[in-house]
Amino acid sequence: MNKASLFFVIGMMILQSCLKIESTNSHDRMEDLQDQTVVVVEAEKQEPKKFTSLLGATLEIPTLDKWIKIKRENQLEDAYNDYLTYPDSLEVINWYGRRLSYLYQYNESIDVYTKGIEKFPESYELYRHRGHRYLTIRQIDKAIMDLEKAAFYIRNVPTIMEIDGIPNDRNIPRSSVQFNIWYHLGLAYYIQGNFDKAVSSYKKCIAIADNHDMLVSVTHWLYMTYRKIGNIDAAENLLLPIKKRMNVIENYQYHRLLLMYKGLLDCEDLYDITSTDDTINQLTLGYGVGNWYYYNGKTDEALKVFNKMMGSPYWQAFGYLAAEMELANRFDN
Repeated sequence: MNKASLFFVIGMMILQSCLKIESTNSHDRMEDLQDQTVVVVEAEKQEPKKFTSLLGATLEIPTLDKWIKIKRENQLEDAYNDYLTYPDSLEVINWYGRRLSYLYQYNESIDVYTKGIEKFPESYELYRHRGHRYLTIRQIDKAIMDLEKAAFYIRNVPTIMEIDGIPNDRNIPRSSVQFNIWYHLGLAYYIQGNFDKAVSSYKKCIAIADNHDMLVSVTHWLYMTYRKIGNIDAAENLLLPIKKRMNVIENYQYHRLLLMYKGLLDCEDLYDITSTDDTINQLTLGYGVGNWYYYNGKTDEALKVFNKMMGSPYWQAFGYLAAEMELANRFDN
């Protein structure tokens, strides 16, 4: 065999080998795609994950308005694509977790934050949001642990206004990261029944509340906490800065409750169990009114309000969670 024939044979052998490898790779890629398709199909068959209330009841996922759902799904898709492109970006991780939670995918958002914390173990942002979601799904002790870490890691950081995932009508952020950390921590202590620590957390909130939206929201919770422990004088002193006319953009319900505590509004005008529509705003008013009945000795009226609130699908609301706690504690006793 001459040299030309030899080179031709060798070339054909190499070409056949390459074609075989390419064919094998194509087959593998097709199997990968089939596997991915199976995973997606199986995921679609799975029932939505359930959550359990402090009363032991199953908490069903609320139904979103069609157009709101589409908007949030599109935002989630963008956040997921960013996450695939920039998996080591703290901001991207944070927003991917937040977008998941706005579609009630709380376990998935917690998983994202957990993986993010493995990369950024001193991230107050990730601890702040994971703590919030542990609070949402009633894992109170875990929420406290995360929010305490968030408070520790942000202790020397200048004030940062937190961008809203679901903006108010004016698209103006009205709370800082620092405020939100102490605010959620205060609520977690409150739900736990650790009122002394709740007072301490809410005092830190008031110290950094530099607009009326922050002021009315934390004043409401601190007022109720003081009333819980019987410190009526401290509670009443909190109401001194509260006026009828305030620059409140989003926390109108807290403002109205404070005006009720001052005797400027009637509780029946804020929440009526015969006419409530069980929206989130009504749940805020409901817990404030029900709790006002409770610490003023009108237990039957309080229980009617709390039980009425349990019929709302919006169990993510802090008012719902607090009313749930009141009923759970009464049942335990």
